[in-house]
Amino acid sequence: MAQRRISGSKLMMVLCVVAMCRAVPINDLIYRASQQSDKLHALSTMLTQELGSEAFPIDRVLACHTSSLQTPTDKEQALQVSESDLLSLARSLLQAWSDPLEVLSSSTNVLPYSAQSTLSKTIQKMQEHSKDLKDGLDILSSKMGPAAQTITSLPFIETNEIGQDKITKLLSCFRRDSHKIDSFLKVLRCRAANMQPQVC
Repeated sequence: MAQRRISGSKLMMVLCVVAMCRAVPINDLIYRASQQSDKLHALSTMLTQELGSEAFPIDRVLACHTSSLQTPTDKEQALQVSESDLLSLARSLLQAWSDPLEVLSSSTNVLPYSAQSTLSKTIQKMQEHSKDLKDGLDILSSKMGPAAQTITSLPFIETNEIGQDKITKLLSCFRRDSHKIDSFLKVLRCRAANMQPQVC
């Protein structure tokens, strides 16, 4: 009986949150998502900078598991992409990092002891921000139509052994992709604020 009460209470809470989100204007949802993506990118940048010493070189050209996704390469190209497609790209990239972040989280023991604690705590924060951002973008996409709800599958093939080099590459790839997500959402935020893509 107690279990049923708890479940009913949780269901009511979820329904209330959904109802509140439906009442939030799209502009506000985009603003919140942009703030969340900014935090996520800041965390990934901070981590790669902290660990990006000689032991953690950051490659400029990376073959990441998300490299097959065709994305705008600069702001000018991003301004030519529709709002729905930009949101779809952001959601696809974010979804593609669910498993790799889990792998990173469980692989910190291969690093030098001094780096383990920093990496573990920061990856946990990145996972939390990723989940929050994903939930927000899911709500936003439901308001923007079918094109925004499309997600491209970008499978991550996990190897049995993950060493320091693999961790370095994954972190570098994540920083690159979190920057793309943040950039796409900033374009959406700018468009929502100005209602004119050319102003961004």
